[in-house]
Amino acid sequence: MNRQTRHWKQLEADHGSGLYAQRDVVIVRGRGATVWDAEGRSYLDCVGGHGVALLGHAHPAVVAAVNRQAGELITCPEIFSNDKRARLFRRLSDVAPPGLTRSYLCNSGAEAVEAALKFARIATGRIGFVAAMRGFHGRTLGALSATWSQAYRAPFEPLVPGFTHFPYDNLDRAAASIDEKTAAVIVEIVQGEGGVRPGSPAFFTGLRELCDATGALLIVDEVQTGFGRTGRLFACEHHGLRPDLLCLGKGIGGGVPMGATLFGERVARALKPGCHGSTFGGNPLACAAALATLDVIEAEDLVRQAEEKGAYVIERLRLLDLPWVREIRGMGLMVGLELTRKVRPFLLALLKRGVLALPAGSTVLRLLPPLVISREELDLVIEAVAAALESKDEDSHAETSERVQ
Repeated sequence: MNRQTRHWKQLEADHGSGLYAQRDVVIVRGRGATVWDAEGRSYLDCVGGHGVALLGHAHPAVVAAVNRQAGELITCPEIFSNDKRARLFRRLSDVAPPGLTRSYLCNSGAEAVEAALKFARIATGRIGFVAAMRGFHGRTLGALSATWSQAYRAPFEPLVPGFTHFPYDNLDRAAASIDEKTAAVIVEIVQGEGGVRPGSPAFFTGLRELCDATGALLIVDEVQTGFGRTGRLFACEHHGLRPDLLCLGKGIGGGVPMGATLFGERVARALKPGCHGSTFGGNPLACAAALATLDVIEAEDLVRQAEEKGAYVIERLRLLDLPWVREIRGMGLMVGLELTRKVRPFLLALLKRGVLALPAGSTVLRLLPPLVISREELDLVIEAVAAALESKDEDSHAETSERVQ
């Protein structure tokens, strides 16, 4: 670590929040699937801002849209109409699963979840929510109440009352939790923080039927899986699932902070002016970035690419005889390797080999590369993962409880 890197890291240590377990690297520039640190070293980015960088870094179309919009109008609250926002509302309605004709725009996935929870309450007149174990829905108090992990929940309890949890992909236990007092069920199609765990088609079909039978709404959290990540524009399309509310975030703005809650007329009828809102939500800058992102996803056929590239990565990894790997699973370019050891040392080993990756719990290595990553770059990622995992020197992979983000 050189003097400049130590300088930037010390400034953050002295004046930042201290909320993040940081790695010993200062990222200063990115292009496509590659980022560079302050010392000029390059890395293949399979963190991608926790799944934000669907188009990689500094995609020319997003850069141009943001620059152009910044010179025209950056902010405009929704008490006034705006051309970019109107276009994005129509675009989201066009690409959304059937029935989701309305959108609420905000600034993050957690805000999208908070809105969905409030909308479910006001639309049903009920206060109960049912969520899945291992699920992660955000860190604000409502979203945190739906989140399962005690590591996130415990410091802030008591949380919002009325939330119960059932084992993911267990329809019988779900049925025992959902009744006429349930406002909504909230679920991920693939649990991200919960270990990159896809649910089964029968599970989602059953949840839809349970919600229909009890009058509960079905909230699908696609903050991480939305906009092509899993090989469909929305992961619920893998199962023909029609949610009542769809929560989006992360990649929607091509790197610009944005979130959205999509819903249909049943919810829309219950909403009145002033019952919810956002100062920055739907600002023209973010809307321009989102429109450009959708254009690129369609023009470059990135949804199909995500499906094919993800299948390629999983197949290649499964063909390798990798010690410490219990299971490889995923959907599209959302890939998890469940290990028999703590994941942190392997993440650090990958960092040294020029690949940035994420944990998904204490023993799962998660890869969230940009959808624009090339096959050649994926081969380099696979080689680095193999090299990091092939070592049988347990001393070099000693287990540790320290958390890496």
